[in-house]
Amino acid sequence: MLDVMTITVSIDRDWQDLYNAIWRPEAFQTWASGLSESTLEACGDHWKAHGPGGSVTIRFTGHNPFGVMDHYVYLASGEEVYVPLRVFQNGAGAEMAFTLFRQAGMSVEKFEADAAWVRRDLAALREQFSS
Repeated sequence: MLDVMTITVSIDRDWQDLYNAIWRPEAFQTWASGLSESTLEACGDHWKAHGPGGSVTIRFTGHNPFGVMDHYVYLASGEEVYVPLRVFQNGAGAEMAFTLFRQAGMSVEKFEADAAWVRRDLAALREQFSS
């Protein structure tokens, strides 16, 4: 089993409104810095992007009533990275939860750096989409 860390942020917006505003792959570019400077190209059931580590293929979960935004990132190395991502109700607002897995062979320092990156992205999401 891999080490795991779930990072959350509370957002002052109805959870369903938030989900509907951000579930589309194109919307990730507005807050996910790994994609913000990349072209995101639809290719049938997946998307192609050039991320910080090179070209990647991403398969996103389709729209659903549960706030699930999971996606799979396929790195140029052939490695598959599963990214569980959820929007759910927190009172009158929303909670965004990003689960980060420490990949095999990843140093503790790199895992912590990735977690810091996710925290920055979620903070940007909160700033952009709070009511």
